[in-house]
Amino acid sequence: MRLFLSIIVFITTLEHLQAELLFDGKSLKGWRETDFAGHGEIEIKGSNLVINAGAALSGVTWTNAFPTNNYEITVEAKKVLGSDFFAATTFPVDGSHATFVAGGWGGGVVGISSLDGQDASENETVKYHKFETDRWYALKIKITPGKIEAWIDDKEMVNLEIKGKKVGLRHGEIDLNKPFGIATYQTSGAIRRVELKHLSLPADKPVKPAQSTQ
Repeated sequence: MRLFLSIIVFITTLEHLQAELLFDGKSLKGWRETDFAGHGEIEIKGSNLVINAGAALSGVTWTNAFPTNNYEITVEAKKVLGSDFFAATTFPVDGSHATFVAGGWGGGVVGISSLDGQDASENETVKYHKFETDRWYALKIKITPGKIEAWIDDKEMVNLEIKGKKVGLRHGEIDLNKPFGIATYQTSGAIRRVELKHLSLPADKPVKPAQSTQ
C-alpha cells in the first residue's frame, strides 16, 4: 500500500513538473487584450500571437491563476517593427510583481523593473543586448525563493538575490499586466510560444488576475 501511494505521489509530482503551454498557437484562449490607453490591435497570424504597436504600451494578460514561486516561464518572441521592447514580461515574485524588460529605452536595455524604485535602465540588473528585427529570441525567467534569474537564449542576463530589496512594478499602466503578461512599447512583436514549468509542487497559492473592467 505504501509503495502504491509513493508511486501516485511520484507520478503527481512528475505531472506538475512537466511544461505547460500557455499559448495554443491558434487563439487567445487564456488571454485577454490588455486595456492600455491607445494600445495596438492583438491578432493571431499563422501560429503567432501578434501585438501590434500602439501609442505607448500594447499587450496581453493571462486570465488564469499563475504561480508565485518556484517556476520558470519562457516566452519565444521576436520584434516585427519598431525600436523599443517587443516582449516585456511581467511576472509574480516574492509577494509582488516585476517586469523583465528586453530591448527597452531605444532597443538595447535589458533588466528588471523595478528594484528599490529604480527602472531596469537605472538599477544593478541593467545590461545591453542587440536585438535584430524578425529574429526569434527565447526569454526565460526563473523564480525561486529570494531569487530572480533570467536568460536571453542561453545567455544569462539576470542573477539577482532580492533579500533586502524592494521589488515592484514601474509606476503606471504596466500594472494592468498582472499577474502575468507580455507588453510592447510603440513596437510590434510576435509571440510563438509561452511555456510554464513548475519547479516543485506549489506551496504558495497561485495568484489570480484582477477582473477586467472592459
